[in-house]
Amino acid sequence: MPETFRAVMIEEVDGKPKASFKTISTADLPPHDVLVEVACSTLNYKDGLALTGGRIARKMPLVAGIDLAGTIVESANPDFKAGDKVIVNGYGLSETQWGAYGRFARMKSEWLVRLPDAFTMQEAMAIGTAGYTAMLCVQALEDAGLTKDDGEVLVTGAAGGVGSVAIALLAQKGYRVIAATGRPETHAYLTSLGASGFIPREELNQKGPPMAKERWVAAIDSVGSQTLASVLSQIRYGGWVAACGLAGGTDLPASVFPFILRNVSLLGVDSVMAPMHKRKRAWWQLAKDLPKDKLAAMTELHPLSNIFDLAPKIIAGQIRGRVVIDVNA
Repeated sequence: MPETFRAVMIEEVDGKPKASFKTISTADLPPHDVLVEVACSTLNYKDGLALTGGRIARKMPLVAGIDLAGTIVESANPDFKAGDKVIVNGYGLSETQWGAYGRFARMKSEWLVRLPDAFTMQEAMAIGTAGYTAMLCVQALEDAGLTKDDGEVLVTGAAGGVGSVAIALLAQKGYRVIAATGRPETHAYLTSLGASGFIPREELNQKGPPMAKERWVAAIDSVGSQTLASVLSQIRYGGWVAACGLAGGTDLPASVFPFILRNVSLLGVDSVMAPMHKRKRAWWQLAKDLPKDKLAAMTELHPLSNIFDLAPKIIAGQIRGRVVIDVNA
């Protein structure tokens, strides 16, 4: 192993989090029971916030990056051995735990999911937290009772990471998917993933009546705020919304009317601390249902050296689909 390696560190500078490249060694890493040589990571909205000064990191200093795929180098847990290929999503990485943007990372063995045989490490990170969250949303809706014959499903933030994977998954399962996006230039891309129709983002981010015309049987929302409120007001009687993001804000300027007059259910979806059985189920289903050609079509590969150029773009909604980060380039 090299004595030192480059990593993206978040440190507190003048009372604010600041990210930059630093040279560290494995001796600097936390004393967890598994050492992983990281092959690749990814760029999620939360990563973008962490790298641009957002209050994501709550313990500093730490290495940024909330996802990793890599190979175990050392393990104190007999359930894992050197050479095993693993993935980690969430669990406080880049928030309270050291993360993935470096060649090596020490992880707790209880965080590890074995890399499914169906995926390469790059494909697993093309999915990353965004795609894994999309699957958790699909499963939450289907567990609640949604079937492909019930009606149209709306996906907000459609050209982003969660939205892209959600559309591909739903379309593969036979659902008719309507994509909400503010980028008309992405319509051809979203159609290739399986979107059947579109509505402009502006229709949802403007305040409307507490109960509007019933349109969708279900929705996956990664935006929050007024968009989520508008979606709730348009869900058909007995329908569901899986909410997993806050790109548009943390507030919810909604009414109780959809819940008590239309029997609408709001399903909160968390990926960071999801229990292991849910993680394994999600990755098993991704391996079964996510078309590889659609995953490739939504993915770009970038070196870690580009990370500070990419971070503000994902915050500004200028990234389409998924970004895989080669941490050694």
